Amino acid sequence: MGFFDKIKQSLTRTKEQFVERLDEIVRGADAPAERGHPVNLETLDALEEALVSADVGVAATDQIVSAIRQRRARGESLRDLVKAEILSILRGAERPASNGRRPHVVLIVGVNGTGKTTTVGKLARFIKDSGQVPLICAADTFRAAAVEQLQVWATRAGVDFIRAQAGADPAAVVFDAIAAGKARGRDVVLVDTAGRLHTRVNLMAELDKIRRIASREVDGAPHEELLVLDATVGQNGLNQAREFMEVAGVNGIVLTKLDGTAKGGIAVAIAHDLKLPIRYVGVGEAIDDLVPFSPEEYVDALFEEKW
Repeated sequence: MGFFDKIKQSLTRTKEQFVERLDEIVRGADAPAERGHPVNLETLDALEEALVSADVGVAATDQIVSAIRQRRARGESLRDLVKAEILSILRGAERPASNGRRPHVVLIVGVNGTGKTTTVGKLARFIKDSGQVPLICAADTFRAAAVEQLQVWATRAGVDFIRAQAGADPAAVVFDAIAAGKARGRDVVLVDTAGRLHTRVNLMAELDKIRRIASREVDGAPHEELLVLDATVGQNGLNQAREFMEVAGVNGIVLTKLDGTAKGGIAVAIAHDLKLPIRYVGVGEAIDDLVPFSPEEYVDALFEEKW
């Protein structure tokens, strides 16, 4: 199954919740006689409710509805206007990942339970399938189970795995992993960090130390710091992200469990409220069920024509 088909399949529940409801709303509003006339208040209220119920968020919903009020007079379809505004919001958060000398160092951060460790394994497989050679670093030295789980994923992905004894200094493990990556000519070092909350000062200090070590060993590192968010928690995930942005150098999002929610509109809320690009989305439990996020593919999959 290709990337687009996986995205489309993962958005099935969101389409049922949001797009089918939207289609009911616009059937009357998009009648030829209504084109070029302002959208009535009842239609706008229904549209707002549909957007918010899909977890698009209040701020993004306000922007979409406001744009529709302004552009409706041009005679465009209400459905096309909603689609265009969502695409504009998602594109507005896109930015290229930073580059530097190899190996490319990626920190994976987040709270426990978001799918962080499995994301590292899936990302390693995706990078390998893309023609690069990654190495996984198990820098979560506090939970032995996390290291064992990650080693299983590394074996499945068929990539190198660097670990240390339980309780070892995570920054020292990262140092060893980067050194191994250099020596072995690896393209990417993926660092699985301990699950943390912004309120845990010691864990945040540990993350700062990891960053300092990485930047000392490789120019520009860490090149990416990806926050793993669980799509099923909706707006609560935004609150997590805001806190991580304040205390950590997060510059991208991995949105997991997109297939398990009817609120896939959270991707729009992330782009609008946080101005952070979504780099990857988790669309299932298999090792190849992590795909790169594309605003165009997301919108096309969500609004795929049925008529």
